[in-house]
Amino acid sequence: MRNALIGAVLIAAVSTLGDFVWAGLHLPHRIVYGLAHGAILFFCMGAYFGALRRKMLFGAMYGTAIGIAAAASFYVLSPFAGYSVMFFVWAFVWIALAFLVRRILAAPNAPMLRGIMAMIGSGLGFYLISGIWRPFDPRGWDYAIHLVSWTVAYLPGFVALLYPGRR
Repeated sequence: MRNALIGAVLIAAVSTLGDFVWAGLHLPHRIVYGLAHGAILFFCMGAYFGALRRKMLFGAMYGTAIGIAAAASFYVLSPFAGYSVMFFVWAFVWIALAFLVRRILAAPNAPMLRGIMAMIGSGLGFYLISGIWRPFDPRGWDYAIHLVSWTVAYLPGFVALLYPGRR
């Protein structure tokens, strides 16, 4: 479970840095920035999963593809469903990540079940922390709270994907 906790904290740090960059640089919400954000975040996530078995490049490339697909699907769907589509996209990236983990680790088994468990746990975590950007006041934000919040959001997904199961 150490790998799940380390991964959740590392990726929470990347997400916190992303919050800082978006807010600190006052970046407008443009598709190119969203695609870059998704690519970088999931590049890091895939690289972490890959590093667990010395397949960092494979994991990073697969993760980048997931991030770009997730961001693109958000931008395609959000005109119809609004920003709430973010929860939908967040949930389904965990299934894609489950197949990445299955491929890299050659275990754990049942990637769809693990992906659904990660989707539910991390989806609830994401919902619980989704207020961290409100009110929008980047100068007043406590980024330590963002780090803890993101860790809470990621940890259930990492546990579901990396739990070793029966031996």
